[in-house]
Amino acid sequence: MSNGVQAFREPRVKTAQTTLTTIIAILIALLAGIAYLIRSYGIGATPPGEAGYESVLSQLTAAVEGRGVLYFVTTVSILAVLALSANTSFVDFPRLCRAIAEKGYLPYPFTIKGRRLVFSFGVYTLTFLASLLLIVFKGVTDRLIPLFAVGAFMAFTLSQAGMVVHWKRAAGVGARTSMLVNGLGALATGLTVCVVIVAKFTEGAWITVLAIPGLMVLMSAVRRHYDMIGRETSSRTPERLKGISPPIVVLPLQRWSRVAEKAMRFAYTLSQNVWVLHIAPEEQKGEPRRDDLIAVWDEYVEKPTQQAGYQPPELVVMRSPYRVVLTPILEYILELEGKYPDRQVAVLVPELVERRWYYYLLHNQRATTLKLMLYLKGNGRIIVINVPWYLRS
Repeated sequence: MSNGVQAFREPRVKTAQTTLTTIIAILIALLAGIAYLIRSYGIGATPPGEAGYESVLSQLTAAVEGRGVLYFVTTVSILAVLALSANTSFVDFPRLCRAIAEKGYLPYPFTIKGRRLVFSFGVYTLTFLASLLLIVFKGVTDRLIPLFAVGAFMAFTLSQAGMVVHWKRAAGVGARTSMLVNGLGALATGLTVCVVIVAKFTEGAWITVLAIPGLMVLMSAVRRHYDMIGRETSSRTPERLKGISPPIVVLPLQRWSRVAEKAMRFAYTLSQNVWVLHIAPEEQKGEPRRDDLIAVWDEYVEKPTQQAGYQPPELVVMRSPYRVVLTPILEYILELEGKYPDRQVAVLVPELVERRWYYYLLHNQRATTLKLMLYLKGNGRIIVINVPWYLRS
């Protein structure tokens, strides 16, 4: 109710209060009626997870209505109510995570709405956690009651304590009485939390004892990380455009192709200083191996570049006797970056873009691996740029 006040018609607060009061009255009547009938029929709980287990509501329904059609109608109705109760969690938990994430205490993806206009990341997280609990407790939901009791009564305690602080600040007519009522409520629910933790500690309550402080530590760490990013990236100075030098462009190529030509054309839009890195196999019988790129370099690259009035790129051929490709490229880029401390290094990574995801299984992933290595080993002066080639067939 507290999270859905905005969904009520005007006056929203009064309508929500009336609705909540009605729900509480219905719950009191149901609970009192169930307690009376259980006592009248002498029904007791059976050990959960063991042979012959039957819930109290199932026993009560069978005692009142028998095992006929009404029994199954009632059971299905209870299942539907429980499903709706679970839906409440899937609606409100993502909203709660969104509110916490907006304060910086949870990852930012919790604030993003998916295509179905729900906070998808929160739904996925709740699904994973709920499934994990069911697996750990082997599907016996009765064993989850201690977890629910600690979490629910702790929420009640915090909300009542918050109302005490609210009435203390309000200091209006009736504030002292309201503060006393909420204080008694906080005390009662707080004592209940302590009793449940002590009595049900070995039956699952220990999880909340560890999880709640762990979540607080985790959320504090997330907030510190976002604060650190804000401090490191914030700027209070105007844009500085003086003394800008074009970057040094590094283009790893294995052979000459239309993909390589596209990357080369883009390289010259950035700078006249272009380095082409080529990994050649081990020399054989004293003669260097003539592969495609080296064979066509003069005709397809150097001469056309000069004719266009550009400075020809520098071809760097590196030998790799063990067919190691990425490590020599990474080492050369880092060496080049250290040789020119006053300039940025732009690494162009040509790669194919397939129309179907499973086609990627037919290619090596050197481009992706190289980008990852540059992200991990590089620094602020190394810029990685994708040059995609979209396959039409």
